Amino acid sequence: MCDRAGCMHLPNFRTMDFSRRKVLKSAAATTLTMAVGGGLMGAAHAAANTLKSTHGTGFCNLNIFLSHALQTAKDDGVEIEFINTPTFAEQVTFLGMGQVDVGLMPYTSFMALFDAGAPVKVVAGGGIEGCLIVSQPGLDSPEKLKGKTLGTFQLDTLEVLPYDFLKKHNVSFKDIKVRYMGNTPEAVEAFKAGALDWICTIEPYGTALLNDVKGSHKLTDGTDIYGKGYTDCVLACRADLIKQNPTGLKALIKGMMKAQAMAETKPEETLTRLVGAYYKTSMENARIAMGKQPAVVDARSQTQFILDRTDSLMEMGYIKKKPGRDAIDWTLLEQVIAENKELYVSLKYKSA
Repeated sequence: MCDRAGCMHLPNFRTMDFSRRKVLKSAAATTLTMAVGGGLMGAAHAAANTLKSTHGTGFCNLNIFLSHALQTAKDDGVEIEFINTPTFAEQVTFLGMGQVDVGLMPYTSFMALFDAGAPVKVVAGGGIEGCLIVSQPGLDSPEKLKGKTLGTFQLDTLEVLPYDFLKKHNVSFKDIKVRYMGNTPEAVEAFKAGALDWICTIEPYGTALLNDVKGSHKLTDGTDIYGKGYTDCVLACRADLIKQNPTGLKALIKGMMKAQAMAETKPEETLTRLVGAYYKTSMENARIAMGKQPAVVDARSQTQFILDRTDSLMEMGYIKKKPGRDAIDWTLLEQVIAENKELYVSLKYKSA
């Protein structure tokens, strides 16, 4: 449930100047603060280690949201400011332009930024699995999708999955119609109304559609194409932050590991803290989403998977050059793992 909020008509990243940081005026966005180093907010914390992050909405954000709710980075004196943006496209742009330091996003969007020359790196994982392709009654095979309308989001994992699904079954992406949606609830309602023939969506919406639209089909959940545990979203940061503020990034990654540990051992308590305040959905839907899209910090085992998906992005015309291994830097993640062995061993989902 890495929810795609807002219109996904992306700007032309190649025309942007990524060489300098731009100042984000406080009036331009709403901020939330996470994990202050003790006491009340105020002048005494002016020197606090601060990171700015995009504010997502989906279950791939669970670890960073729970870190905020529990102040899991408090012991390390880190303050995180969440920056709300009107659209998902702006979330991606904000990271590239340096208006935020970190952000959780689909790896496909990250690769487009990297290809355009933005100084960004993947430093940790977000969510895994949780993507579904659901079709209307009667459309029970890839061949029947020819000429039919797909609802998805541009340059998203939810667009790449249908592309790879059709390719696996020898159907050209050019043989279908694509409608880029404004947000996930809009896409879901369009499918229910019959305005979309098939949809690539996320949990809990996929399961909800299968339950609500009688006779609908689950064509794939991605595991038959990508394998179990495939990555949907990643934690990316400004590349210079790795050297300029490694302490802050490590505190964030450690805090997210603490949150993952709680989510895995105390799921009901976790959802009680997050549903309503962070997730505008029912507890029932949240339980489905948590079970089908776990949030996982250690995504090292998905390195090649992420890089291999760039083949599809190139075929679709989104990037011109296949990014190399230098797009991903697990250095700080590995340091956090080495320094917090007991915490790391306790995690259910991890690479080692």
